Amino acid sequence: MTSSTPETPFADAAPPQSLERAAAALTAHGFTVEILDDAAAARTRVSELIPDGASVFTGASETLRLSGIDEDINTGGRYEAVKPRTLAMDRTTQADEIRRLRAGPDVVVGSVHAVTETGSLVIASGSGSQLPGYSGGAARAIWIVGAQKVVPDLSVALRRVEDHCLPLENARTQEAHGWPSAINRLLILNAEYQPGRGTVLLLREAIGF
Repeated sequence: MTSSTPETPFADAAPPQSLERAAAALTAHGFTVEILDDAAAARTRVSELIPDGASVFTGASETLRLSGIDEDINTGGRYEAVKPRTLAMDRTTQADEIRRLRAGPDVVVGSVHAVTETGSLVIASGSGSQLPGYSGGAARAIWIVGAQKVVPDLSVALRRVEDHCLPLENARTQEAHGWPSAINRLLILNAEYQPGRGTVLLLREAIGF
């Protein structure tokens, strides 16, 4: 007698009970978690969470782009937006300043590639530019996470990164920049030791990769 593990539909929104389990586990691990209906609600909530004049760095994210959050932060004029500032700087002569600005903003905003029902966040990156801020360099971190990214555990999370996220991101970078993507760095956040630092806005709808 043989058995097989059913395929996980990585593009489908997880059921409400899975979101609740993930939220409870993340909360137990020190993250602040809010379950919101959709990206529009997250867009409003992000504007409430970030004070005027804060330095804010946005990680590369289809979730931020599709929701309008990236545009709000980087072109709205309300914040000291790190991304447009560093993109205008010389990468050779100002490399150290670019690195420091990205690594230690007041707030870093982005998404993740998977969140587990056991309370971990998984983020893959090609360049790693957003990872210092996520892991502790930023004073505050906010992640907006679509419901399709909720998975049972870390083993499934890593499979989601490899089998689902990488092909989509590879196609995006090929079209946008003419080169492939890669999982050069992988960050797993199992807990947040500083209360109030890390906020996860968990959506009931699917958005992003």
